[in-house]
Amino acid sequence: MAEADHPTGPVDEQALDESVTFTSELIRIDTTNRGDGSCRERPAAEYVAERLADTGLEPALLERTPGRTNVVARIQGTDPSADALLVHGHLDVVPAMEADWSVHPFSGEVRDGVVWGRGAIDMKNMDAMVLAVVRAWARAGVRPRRDIVIAYTADEEASAHDGAGFLADRHAGLFDGCTEGISESGAFTFHAGPGMALYPVAAGERGTGWLKLTAEGRAGHGSKVNKANAVSRLAAAVARIGDHEWPVRLTPTVRAAIVEIAALHHIRVDPDAPGFDVDELLGKLGPAAALIEPTVRNSTNPTMLEAGYKVNVIPGQATAQIDGRMVPGGEDEFRETLDRLTGPGVDWEFQHREVPLEAPVDSPTYAKMRAAIEMFDPDAHVVPYCMSGGTDAKQFSRLGITGYGYSPLKLPAGFDYQALFHGVDERVPVDALHFGVRVLDRFLRTA
Repeated sequence: MAEADHPTGPVDEQALDESVTFTSELIRIDTTNRGDGSCRERPAAEYVAERLADTGLEPALLERTPGRTNVVARIQGTDPSADALLVHGHLDVVPAMEADWSVHPFSGEVRDGVVWGRGAIDMKNMDAMVLAVVRAWARAGVRPRRDIVIAYTADEEASAHDGAGFLADRHAGLFDGCTEGISESGAFTFHAGPGMALYPVAAGERGTGWLKLTAEGRAGHGSKVNKANAVSRLAAAVARIGDHEWPVRLTPTVRAAIVEIAALHHIRVDPDAPGFDVDELLGKLGPAAALIEPTVRNSTNPTMLEAGYKVNVIPGQATAQIDGRMVPGGEDEFRETLDRLTGPGVDWEFQHREVPLEAPVDSPTYAKMRAAIEMFDPDAHVVPYCMSGGTDAKQFSRLGITGYGYSPLKLPAGFDYQALFHGVDERVPVDALHFGVRVLDRFLRTA
């Protein structure tokens, strides 16, 4: 059997051990991103760059802002005519309050077969697995079919201005030939019921629309009648936005997810049939409904309010922030609806905006992702889904790169993967990392 066809490939015990060690050690490097510019990813970037350099690669360390470091390296494939594949992961993490955790969130503790700490799921696990695979290839003298461009990015947990946005805008040449990419939030075990292990692969993302609402009014004494009260105007607008029922908008990825997941529940559906009620169907899908429900429509969630400085003073201005998300093709509806819901005296603007994404589920790359999972878990049911949030794939899409969420983990029943994203006691099983290394190796060598 040729090496490229061998299911276990060059993955050895060292690669499995390194996936655990690298995850733990990356967690210990505190790269908390509070969104205020204070994050410094450079120590983690130097960590991964050193381990890539050990394989003979020449990683580039790139910064828009001092300390906000990105790492990019290219592995030459065996087929120079093939399009390149981007594999990217971010180095920053969201904040963690030590008092809320069972272990110190930056301990990287390995206990009872589990690695604990902020980033264990989002996404230093994937960063570590990719490192382990690349180093295993170097030891075995293995090369992938396609060029593989590896990017470790800064600032994904905020605006990505210092990370993937900077790379796409200022260093596009490093990604020449890349037509597809993989990153976080896909190919994890989702237990949808007894004997039903789903592996959702992300083939789409809702767009991001973080909004600022500003209400203008007439300042005055709190004891006086004031029909131009900025706080009242803002509160009414926020209430309308929070209560709005967005209409269903089914994208191709979500349609495919509905059909495949319903079939696994022995339900035949046609999303295009007259009278099709997606909300009624979701009620029949049990836990699997969670993979579909957040992405069948646009959404707007009020998250922040700011107004006034004294209880008996009516301020002349009040502001709010809204976390908005748009399904692919839903951007015009989003803008028109916000114009209507805000009403007179209240203006709105995008504070941060990124496009929604869609990726084909009938592509050869998707088929190979499915095959790699099924090779190491014959009971797997690989299904497409659309992410409710977003990733660095949005920035890389500017370069014409189609993005998938594919960071494989085989997880035990009862392990709530999605709840651990930005959650307390974030952790990943050691066995899940081992599975991920094997699947990534198989897919990346043959993609």
